[in-house]
Amino acid sequence: MSLNIKNKNSSDRPSINEAPEGMTGPGYEHSSPIYANIRVAAGFLLMTLGTAAMYIGMVGLKPVALEFGITRSLGALPYALFMVGYGAGGIIFGRFADKFGIIIPLLIGSLCAPLGIYLAGISEYFWQYVLSLSILSGLLGSSVTFSPIVSDISHWFTARRGLALSIVISGSYFSGAIWPPIIQTMFDTYEWRIALQWIALISLCSMIPLSLMFWRRPVHLNKLNSDHMEKRFSKPLGFSPQTLQFGVCCAGIGCCIAMSMPQAHIVSYATDLGFIAQRGAEMLSLMFGFGIISRLASGFICDKIGGLKTVLFGSSLQCCAIVAFLGVDSLTGLYIISACFGLSQGGIVPSYAVIIRTYFPPHEAGWRIGLALFSTIIGMAIGAWVAGKLFDITGSYTLSFVNALVFNIINLFIVGILVGRARRLDSGVQQ
Repeated sequence: MSLNIKNKNSSDRPSINEAPEGMTGPGYEHSSPIYANIRVAAGFLLMTLGTAAMYIGMVGLKPVALEFGITRSLGALPYALFMVGYGAGGIIFGRFADKFGIIIPLLIGSLCAPLGIYLAGISEYFWQYVLSLSILSGLLGSSVTFSPIVSDISHWFTARRGLALSIVISGSYFSGAIWPPIIQTMFDTYEWRIALQWIALISLCSMIPLSLMFWRRPVHLNKLNSDHMEKRFSKPLGFSPQTLQFGVCCAGIGCCIAMSMPQAHIVSYATDLGFIAQRGAEMLSLMFGFGIISRLASGFICDKIGGLKTVLFGSSLQCCAIVAFLGVDSLTGLYIISACFGLSQGGIVPSYAVIIRTYFPPHEAGWRIGLALFSTIIGMAIGAWVAGKLFDITGSYTLSFVNALVFNIINLFIVGILVGRARRLDSGVQQ
């Protein structure tokens, strides 16, 4: 069944990807429901397969550090810089896709991501290894498989937009589930340099055919359609566009600082409580597994109540789960809370993309979604580092959980203001 079905009761979620009645012209094509769903599947696979370099930095930390004779902290640099390039490249390519479509960025990314992995495998010096993964694979490669694809998919759906975006963004969770064991197996089977060359070949052969599935141009590239809609988005929720974008980004940072504490430190937290590391890894697996369920379910919820209310709902549940972590130290209890945490937080990030597409012009979606999702990456990075720093200072994760709770409440405060403003505006329209 097609996801592209018009919902007559979605007044708070404007069908802004539809051309005005009778509008035709260069750059406008009626989208086939079947093709739109194929595009979702291709986007999901690209997001899953196109981020191998992200996990090379994790899995390869020890062998690479030994190879180049560097410290573990320096060995973590490729992953950190990859994530910066991954987020920044999404904004850059998103802006390009806003103007010209996504096919060229995808082809660039499909070449640069494997090239970076291959060059990392033949690097003679550590700085070459770092630049290959961060610039080629991160900034110019894998970045196009995140926010630019999310933005593109948003143009092909109206009533089922939340579900479509949730399916696509679930690729990031599936990527984290499949790539680390594959990379580790290849490292164990081959020398790590040979393994990277095989991974580069796999990425190249899979990404290019999938990228070609995006050859059709979305409706928003029609200049007349964009001009027609410009006035509809001049004061989103009564704010200036810059103010609302800033608020969404601040909310993204806040929720992801909170989100990163259990995700980044649950294994260490479990061992501090006296459990073996394998139990902590199982808790992390539960978070991601139930996060996938949450991400898909949130798509249905988002299509019913809108992106803002979905973020408010998910963030509220996440807040409760963080509080629960502070009061439970039994193995069974931690398993249950880890699963609940995954169910609470999985659908938050996709909802930011829905918010952007609801309250901003379609021809600005690429860079605005890129900026919003980049803020969530920044939040994850800051949150993980701050949690570790607070542990170093206090010798306990208690203050780290409290810090996560504080930023979760900040997120709820910001989103609550936006939900209240939307409710008042809706009431005014109805009257």
